[in-house]
Amino acid sequence: MKKLRVLMVLAGLTLSGCTVPPPFATATPTTTAIAPTADSAATTLNWGTPTAGDEFNYVGAPDATKWSVHNSAGHNGNGVRSPQQVTVDGSKMVITGTPDGTTAGMGAKFARQKYGRWEVRAAGSGDNEYHMVSILWPDNGNWPCDGEVDYAETTGDWNVIKFFQHYSCSNTQTSATKALDVSQFHNYAVDWSPAGIVGYVDGVKWFEETNTAHLPPGPMHQTLQLDWFPDATADGAGEMRVDWVRAYAAGDPTPTPTTTPPGP
Repeated sequence: MKKLRVLMVLAGLTLSGCTVPPPFATATPTTTAIAPTADSAATTLNWGTPTAGDEFNYVGAPDATKWSVHNSAGHNGNGVRSPQQVTVDGSKMVITGTPDGTTAGMGAKFARQKYGRWEVRAAGSGDNEYHMVSILWPDNGNWPCDGEVDYAETTGDWNVIKFFQHYSCSNTQTSATKALDVSQFHNYAVDWSPAGIVGYVDGVKWFEETNTAHLPPGPMHQTLQLDWFPDATADGAGEMRVDWVRAYAAGDPTPTPTTTPPGP
């Protein structure tokens, strides 16, 4: 059910180039109270009120006070990231990728912090050469040494979502995979604390990293990307849709609530 209209250097897995203003104006977002979202980690685990984010309840380019939209080569030099490929339609942010690899990505100016909680409501579809990614990226851009947290990523199959926790200068990874219809909206969340990193889908824990040596060493920020991975198959279009992005204050990871079976 659609929410009330309320409430990765920055870019992808490998980024270059500078950010330039979008070629069209950004409307001023409306300010309204945020309603709780069912099947949300924030709601299920009582994360409280968001400290920052974007409800995408306006029309035009992404709010320039909140986002840096990339104008650069695409992931691993494939295609390009163009500001013209991302827009807000009054209820969601949409990135459109063309068959020739013209796509988009953007990094948040808000919640640039060490430790915290982030949640996005997102969906994607189209050609399998396009990968939808929601990432925590190091503020200083020192990749791979300072890590990367891909807490919702597709890798060529829109029926599977993956979590990749990148760490160390050798770009080592811990990962998880979950069958999921990514073409439908789901709530993807990550909780990063000194104790570890926990990932959630629709309020249910599905990833956990408790080795503190694998945690990012410094502040991170949210990025949203639709990355192009061309292969030998025919090229097609792709799309990433984001209903909202919300950031919360840091806290210790909270176990997913369990239900105790009734007694005899």
